[in-house]
Amino acid sequence: MAQLEALAPTRGFALLEGIRVLDLTSSVAGPYATMLLADLGADVVKVERSGAGDDSRSWGPPFLDDLALWFVSVNRNKRSANVDFVEPAGRATLHAMVAACDVVVSTLRDSSMRRLGIAYDQAKLLRPDIVHCSITGFGLTGPNRDLAGYDLIAEGISGVMDLTGEPGQPPQKVGTPAADLLAGMDAAYAIVAALFDRERTGAGHQIDVSLTESMTRFLTPKLVAYLGSGEPQRRSGGRDSVIAIYQVFETLDEPLNLALGNDAIFVRFCRAIGRADLADDPANATNRDRRARRSEIVEEIQAVLRTDTRAHWLTLCAEADVPAGPINRVDDVVTDDHLRTRRLFYRTSSEPSVPQVNTGWHLDGAPNGYRSAPPECGAQTAAVLADWGLASVAPALDLAAEDGVPLDGPRRPR
Repeated sequence: MAQLEALAPTRGFALLEGIRVLDLTSSVAGPYATMLLADLGADVVKVERSGAGDDSRSWGPPFLDDLALWFVSVNRNKRSANVDFVEPAGRATLHAMVAACDVVVSTLRDSSMRRLGIAYDQAKLLRPDIVHCSITGFGLTGPNRDLAGYDLIAEGISGVMDLTGEPGQPPQKVGTPAADLLAGMDAAYAIVAALFDRERTGAGHQIDVSLTESMTRFLTPKLVAYLGSGEPQRRSGGRDSVIAIYQVFETLDEPLNLALGNDAIFVRFCRAIGRADLADDPANATNRDRRARRSEIVEEIQAVLRTDTRAHWLTLCAEADVPAGPINRVDDVVTDDHLRTRRLFYRTSSEPSVPQVNTGWHLDGAPNGYRSAPPECGAQTAAVLADWGLASVAPALDLAAEDGVPLDGPRRPR
């Protein structure tokens, strides 16, 4: 495992400090959304079933000291509370928490939310200016609203899988839970925008995010290209379908990516590799021209790049201001000097010390810190109720299921 710097807890980004978020989510998309809010300083309380907790607590291997690493990847800076929604006392506690918070984020089905009395129209009676966000497979409306949704299903429906992979080969899933993470990001920025509007108008909002639409939106350039031209979009593997020279090339040892995104870059690259003739040829003057001759140009470039190492070509491209880069494995990524300098990776100073991927952007010239490591299930129940002014409300523990069936029906990983 890569050696990471151990960081002590700090205040971190505090842009949402004072905002209370009730996290009724499980798996990846919802927890990722609420972690982004927590990274910005919000007080996020993760409500879980006693014992089992979030579904992703059991996802593994890999584990680290019995901690599921998928769980710890999307749950820092939160507090965990156990509340039994089946018992009247637990449901009363849930309603009191909704009334005390600013934001509710849920991956429960709408029917389950309504049965609990916290669907948007019901939650507004508890807190009129509530920001209420639902993250589901297909959204709250439409003919597929009641279908179970998974990241894999969304990737297939969106068209992403059909456009991923080499021509003539089967479609491929993206190598990360892309629909989950995109839906989580969509939810987080929509919530921040709703909170901003609430400051101006005093009104709450209902936010409806679906994995399928978030993943489909990811294809915006491809979809618009088809809608505007009628030209079928086909998978093109490690090359771009629009930019003429934008693809993977082999070298003497390891492959690299080369992105000759405009005419000037094409000219600089050709001169740098000693093929000024390609740059000076009027038949290669524009991207339209180069697309028409792409196979011939690629063959010429490939012949040159095979004569030396990737390191050599990357150095040459950097000196010529030509976009190029390696194709890293995961173990390469976490040892990347640039990313480590930017403190994208760290580990907590808690025991056990868990690895983390940082917020991913800097504020006022500094990377984010963290306030707390991912919580143990239910560890902060009493503290949360006290802090939210609900100490007099006696919660019933163990988020149980009626007759052994989870409240939201079959569990749907996000």
